[in-house]
Amino acid sequence: MIQKKSCEGIGYSVVELNQARHVFAAAVPRQTGSLEDEARDALQTVQAVMKEEGTRGSIVHQAVFFRKLDQLEDIRRIIKGFYGAELPATSYIPQPPCSGKLLAIEALGVGKETGGVSIRRVTDQVVVTSHDGITWVHCANVVPEIESQAVYDRTLDAFHRMRRQLADQGVPFENIVRTWLYLGDIVGPEGETQRYKELNRARTDFFRDMRFLTPFTPPGLNGSVYPASTGIGTDGRNVIMGCIGIKVEKDGVTILPLENPRQTSAFDYGCEYGLKSPKFARAMAIAGPDSATIFVSGTASITNSETQHVGDPGKQTAETLDNIEALISGDNLARHGVPGLGATLHDLALVRVYVKNQEDYAVVREVCEKRLGELPAIYAIGDVCRPDLLVEIEGMAFASPATVLS
Repeated sequence: MIQKKSCEGIGYSVVELNQARHVFAAAVPRQTGSLEDEARDALQTVQAVMKEEGTRGSIVHQAVFFRKLDQLEDIRRIIKGFYGAELPATSYIPQPPCSGKLLAIEALGVGKETGGVSIRRVTDQVVVTSHDGITWVHCANVVPEIESQAVYDRTLDAFHRMRRQLADQGVPFENIVRTWLYLGDIVGPEGETQRYKELNRARTDFFRDMRFLTPFTPPGLNGSVYPASTGIGTDGRNVIMGCIGIKVEKDGVTILPLENPRQTSAFDYGCEYGLKSPKFARAMAIAGPDSATIFVSGTASITNSETQHVGDPGKQTAETLDNIEALISGDNLARHGVPGLGATLHDLALVRVYVKNQEDYAVVREVCEKRLGELPAIYAIGDVCRPDLLVEIEGMAFASPATVLS
């Protein structure tokens, strides 16, 4: 189902799903230069891939990882000038690329030129795609607008803004399948507690009384349902959010949260990890009769609820990949009520690897490349939500019957 390719400066995957082509690309500039030169190099490389794969003009969601906070407005100007009327929903994430470049770009294109796909560009924060009876709302770069600098207040404000953006497109907040929560100084102090703990308190309060995805979950599903999510640190002090919401208008689609048999569910963490536990699923699967799209949440070197391999970035990376492998396996999907579908690490189409310390990049990348093979990947410096965690990995996988039988 997945074809993976790479050349200088870019790796990309092509997934043919429900008669539409999806292209996942991760690009870094090929040469070091000015911000304008590096940005255009990466953007032109992505554009060339999309043209080659017959998906020109199809980029709907984009994340730009950048090194210097004071260059944000220049990057936005370059991005807007390059895309013009075809601007994707774009998040600007202040995480330095591990490559040493000024920026790196991750992009998702959905087969516009292959037919059957509708793309509606609302703003540079919202793009809506529709195909095969499913509508996807991509929201990016949602930031709070209130004066308060308290993490709790700013998190709630950003969630309210994101809910309004979804509602404007006819999708309730309860229909989100994936969120990204970026927090500056994530493990830093906030009063008598920690900034990430305050983000989790706000998320819990905002999610209170919500019932996520109830029209689409399997009958008889017991337990909590929350979106897949990544909560990761950035430079600066801001809260930045993104999400994907979904509207299904056809039969035969099941949406279900996946928990990991090797890990305690995050929402069941004890009070030692915060007054309010993190409310997210380890992954979210959108399953049809013959395939499943799996959004893998930010995953780290944790078994049960304890950090493993403290101080060893290589072993933490391997443990993290073991967790992802177990999470997306056919056995785990069957355990959750979807027998006959499954994925391996080779069925990942794209990953982001957040590395706490630049000096660990080489060993982390070596482990990832050995286990994952040729795969589009973004490596960025991002603080993880526990001081003893050195690596966090997220991604997208595509499960199929063939994987189960192989």
